[in-house]
Amino acid sequence: MNEQMKIKTTGRRKEAAAQVQLFQGEGKIVVNRISYEKYFPRETDRIIIQQPFIVTNTLNKYDVAALVNGGGLTGQAGALRHGISRALSTLDDEYHSILRKGGFLTRDPRTRERKKYGQKGARKKFQWTKR
Repeated sequence: MNEQMKIKTTGRRKEAAAQVQLFQGEGKIVVNRISYEKYFPRETDRIIIQQPFIVTNTLNKYDVAALVNGGGLTGQAGALRHGISRALSTLDDEYHSILRKGGFLTRDPRTRERKKYGQKGARKKFQWTKR
């Protein structure tokens, strides 16, 4: 991989989308021009983002610059993980098989269920009164 070479991918989860750029560096992750430790206050979200690097043993080898929008913080963390996994899989076939086994390359299809007419929400109904 060249010094100038960047890998650009997109990751998605729920309503969130992440545009990810991966390039060689010392392990910095920047999300929307902010350090990912500040952008994601919850430790679980930060662990989710680091999972692809931990599984492939590339924790301090690559830098990530990402633009994330839509959804909530957990959905954005999942989208970022998906984008990082896609970028790592293009680098090496060995990474691809490891990430595929871990389930990081599969886009999570679960989304919000739509509200139905004649109901209060997706599942909840209006209260029924007899008289």
